[in-house]
Amino acid sequence: MSGHLGRTMSFGIPDLALGLVLNYVDDPWDRDAISLVCRHWNRFDAQSRKHVTIAMAYSTTPARLFRRFPCLESLKLKAKPRAAMFNLIPEDWGGSATPWICELSASFSCLKMLHLRRMIVSDEDLAVLVRAKAHMLVSLKLDRCSGFSTLSLALIARSCKKLDTLLLDESTIAEKENDEWLRELATSNTVLETLNFFLTDLEASPEYLALLVCNCRRLKILKISECSMPHLIDLFRTTETLQEFAGGSFEYYLDQGGQSRNYNNYYFPPSIQRLSFLYMGTNEMQILFPYCAALKKLDLTFTFLTTEDHCQLVQRCPNLEVLEVRDVIGDRGLEVVAQTCKKLQRLRVERGDDDQGGLEDEYGRVTHVGLMAVAEGCPDLQYWAVHVSDITNAALEAIGTYSKNLNDFRLVLLDRQPQITEMPLDNGVRALLSGCTKLRRFAFYVRPGALSDLGLSYVGELSKTIRYMLLGNVGSSDDGLLAFARGCPSLQKLELRSCCFSERAIALAALQLKSLRYLWVQGYRASPTGGELMAMVRPFWNIEFIAPSQSQPSPEGQAQILAYYSLAGARTDLPPSVIPLHPSV
Repeated sequence: MSGHLGRTMSFGIPDLALGLVLNYVDDPWDRDAISLVCRHWNRFDAQSRKHVTIAMAYSTTPARLFRRFPCLESLKLKAKPRAAMFNLIPEDWGGSATPWICELSASFSCLKMLHLRRMIVSDEDLAVLVRAKAHMLVSLKLDRCSGFSTLSLALIARSCKKLDTLLLDESTIAEKENDEWLRELATSNTVLETLNFFLTDLEASPEYLALLVCNCRRLKILKISECSMPHLIDLFRTTETLQEFAGGSFEYYLDQGGQSRNYNNYYFPPSIQRLSFLYMGTNEMQILFPYCAALKKLDLTFTFLTTEDHCQLVQRCPNLEVLEVRDVIGDRGLEVVAQTCKKLQRLRVERGDDDQGGLEDEYGRVTHVGLMAVAEGCPDLQYWAVHVSDITNAALEAIGTYSKNLNDFRLVLLDRQPQITEMPLDNGVRALLSGCTKLRRFAFYVRPGALSDLGLSYVGELSKTIRYMLLGNVGSSDDGLLAFARGCPSLQKLELRSCCFSERAIALAALQLKSLRYLWVQGYRASPTGGELMAMVRPFWNIEFIAPSQSQPSPEGQAQILAYYSLAGARTDLPPSVIPLHPSV
């Protein structure tokens, strides 16, 4: 019976029909399921797959990827662990793009979109890529990368004339004072739609930016570094298609008469829908008022606005779908969000400075009050990341009751207040996970005692569909971790910080989590050599141990574990700070 069914599924559908169906299947999980039906479907998927994301560059080799997917048009490749963004990974950990660039340039004849994230990319790497792909490259994203200079950017701008997307977001770039690359881009490219060098420290002259906007008539997204907003007026009056702008700066400015700059008549194009500014204060926010009703995204993370300023702005933005702020917005600001932004889909509340410099008033902290208001008022939320100063079970229960569309929820409980209103939060977490059945990503970074062993068991039991999880300061013993690991059937990536678990418990939990592909742990009961981690040894499972750092204060210098599935075998570029436990070199 099963053999007959297999033959029917393999050959009962004509290849033409199968190809037409697969053209509409983009989700990688669905694609993976299709490839497992039979060998014929596997080969069909291999030939027709256009995009692949490699979440860990050391999990495979470029040659193996080419054999599996020879017709790739788009590749996203990540290297350094996510913790590297918070300076928790040794600087020399690895992540060179060189072997990948060489193979991509030599073998992948259809590749026209490349996204590298948290990798070391040299000028020579980019020169090799340009020589091979300049005639066809349409999208290049160097996301939080390092190792290259503005000379490479000039080469890319001069050579890749079909490039419609260039992203350098938060990358560390040498010779940042040289903005000739921007002039090259403005004079050589007429099809650019997205240019992003936000938070890069790259210098950019207003003249070159204006020339770029004049020549690239399709430009929709422009995200730049610091550049005085008064110098960008001509740019905004020239563009007709710009939908998103980020960057600029509102430094203290005096006109020729010695008076402070008046922004009353500042102009943005009618097409603008998404804005993010640097260093905007109370005196400058008035420039947004005429455009607020049309905005779909507003990022106030890098501004100097007070709690009241946030309220004034947000209440003018009824069509917001994305809002990013610091916790200076406070509960009062979140209540305004709940009352005004009924279409909100993404909300990010970052931690502000502990010393807000007088920006926050007595309401300028986020607690369970603000969370409950947003949960009830913004039913369409899909992504919600928030730093809170206080939290209760009732707030988490409200999220589970009202936020039914959440697929990504991340909460960090700050240590600003000596006492939390209610602990543990076991029942609230249980209610949240029971109600938010669409969750795929979940982060819960709290304080010791906020989630007990029982609460951890609830997380494991109720996380049926969650694929990524970050937990910090959770549980009180190894029993809690092992109870958690008996659940989570879909969990592929797990990050643990500042927990009380032993090496042996971590190893046993990794074995119990059947779908686990990646594990990172910092802050646990570590041994000097990581010897008990050998209990989780299995085929194709790389285990790396980063010994405690004597030069870094706790907790940044605590021992770390990095374990991941790999078909590439042991790494060959390990620095002295990383000890390979399995396979040994």
